[in-house]
Amino acid sequence: MQKINLKNESYQYLEQAFKEWLDVLGYGSGTVKGMPLIVREFLHHLDTLGLIHINQLQQKQIKSYHEYISTRVNQRRGGGLSNNYINKHLQAVEKFLEFLNHKGMQNVPALGIRLEKLQRKEITVLTQNEIKELFELASREPNTEKEQIIQSRDKALLVIFYSCGLRRNEGANVSIDDINFDTRILHVKKGKNYKERLVPLNKTNAAYLQEWIYDYRSQLIKTKKEHRLFVNIHGEPMSGGTLYTRLKLLQLQSDNIELGQKNIGLHSLRHSIATHLLQAGMSLEKIARFLGHSSLESTQIYTHLIEKE
Repeated sequence: MQKINLKNESYQYLEQAFKEWLDVLGYGSGTVKGMPLIVREFLHHLDTLGLIHINQLQQKQIKSYHEYISTRVNQRRGGGLSNNYINKHLQAVEKFLEFLNHKGMQNVPALGIRLEKLQRKEITVLTQNEIKELFELASREPNTEKEQIIQSRDKALLVIFYSCGLRRNEGANVSIDDINFDTRILHVKKGKNYKERLVPLNKTNAAYLQEWIYDYRSQLIKTKKEHRLFVNIHGEPMSGGTLYTRLKLLQLQSDNIELGQKNIGLHSLRHSIATHLLQAGMSLEKIARFLGHSSLESTQIYTHLIEKE
């Protein structure tokens, strides 16, 4: 992201108001901080075009900005900007136009630009035997008390991201209050697009989570105010990146060459449970509800994966 200072005071006000609007809507801290920075670059471009007042905005200036970012050089790596990066800018501008509409501006133009096509990343799916092996690696006889704590947390990690099929951010944000052991239900409160869902737990998975929460996590937390399920050895919440690192370290312990060579992440566990449920005969509709998909279109990819196999 380029460092840009807006000289137009009305544009400075708009950027700040947009940021506050996103915050009020409940967007995550990363979005509240990052999206206005993109809009700042958009407003700066409007300024360079000689557009002083936002109510003069027309679609031709939006298209001009699209041409600008499509030809701008990547300052870090050289070459052009990725399609993903360009789409991120277009989506931020579209949200800003929605903000202008919300604030009562008349004749706000539509974005009028189609998003760039993205190359679909190759999906890595683990076999049921490979998932079983990961659970076994996290259940080996520990050499130290610290290792015992980490192994219990690793099993909880596999439960949340494989057995429950949570996305990376969903899993990182799970609170111990979200888990009802009487009904064996996990309440996903911070799902994608603010959607909530209920995920069932079987007895074995519930037992793994209870062991982590009551036998080991309780030893690490420094204050009862900390409710995150996943905490590090200092009792602090773990990020999605740290949880990903734990999964990779667990993978490295395997002697299975095929498992060791797979490019896996937390989302691979989610892809794996969806594929295994489909192989077991569960309907696409039920899998979509389980994963929190808004439409069956996202879920149908697992049908193609099975056909490919």
